[in-house]
Amino acid sequence: MSESGLKHRLQEDMKTALKAKDKERLGTVRLILAAIKQREIDERISLDDEAVLVVLDKAAKQRRESIQQYSAAHRQDLVEQEQTELAIIESYLPEKLDEATLQTLVREAISLSGAATVKDMGKVMAILKPQVQGRVDMTQLGATVKELLNQSSN
Repeated sequence: MSESGLKHRLQEDMKTALKAKDKERLGTVRLILAAIKQREIDERISLDDEAVLVVLDKAAKQRRESIQQYSAAHRQDLVEQEQTELAIIESYLPEKLDEATLQTLVREAISLSGAATVKDMGKVMAILKPQVQGRVDMTQLGATVKELLNQSSN
């Protein structure tokens, strides 16, 4: 099985952060690698770049949710820590898609899947997910798909 280039990059960055005594990056990269390793053990597989992106995406989403909760609780110290971790995680994710590109991809997927109503949303998401993983928030993706399906069914 081939080693994931992204996983290899994370391992190299961990070594670099360790040598540079960069505690924030080291801690965050270790958490990501632990999540990757856990998934590999659970599923008895070696993760490729696409699967590593899923892990990174999930970690980023967790940080965004934590930032909202800590902000609501007025815990600025924890907000800043989560923002630092989020920035490190996002440095491994591909560039975010702009709204126009996202809508184009969704329209193509709707056309390709033959989806007509919101009930067909799963078909569209199945086509889109591999294309946009790590490049868009899945909640935003779902909302865009639903909106465009509603427009096309009217």
